Amino acid sequence: MNSMTTTEGALRGLGVCCAIGNAVLHALLIPDHLEEKFYIGVLFAVGSAVMLAVAVGLGTMRRPTAAWVTGTVVSLGMIIGFALSRTVGLPDGYYEPGWEPPYGLLSLIAEGLFVIASLAWLTRREGPQRILRPPRMPGRERIHARRSASEQD
Repeated sequence: MNSMTTTEGALRGLGVCCAIGNAVLHALLIPDHLEEKFYIGVLFAVGSAVMLAVAVGLGTMRRPTAAWVTGTVVSLGMIIGFALSRTVGLPDGYYEPGWEPPYGLLSLIAEGLFVIASLAWLTRREGPQRILRPPRMPGRERIHARRSASEQD
């Protein structure tokens, strides 16, 4: 029997919520960014689609390591892209001043929490494996077959 621990379930749940939140926040910004800088809008669309796939993977996969790693890479890429777009700028002269409230801060929170949950999941230590045995029944003794005196001769 392979059951999910409470910690694993909580981390997966947090990861799913962050991935969906991240996807929704970026999806809301796709139309404006397609008009402003087409490639940024495309990146937002691809990132949203990947994060939705990550959310599904975290919710359905028995061993979701690939979903965690993919979501972490995308989240870190979004955090780096956000920081670069507000400091040195991105290719083709794309520069955004400020935090773009509320989307910028909410996106960073969702992405940062996803990365933290991912690291917690990937580095967690599982306790010693317990061997499942049938329960002992009080008052019952083991019955040993005894050889009769005639069988011993």
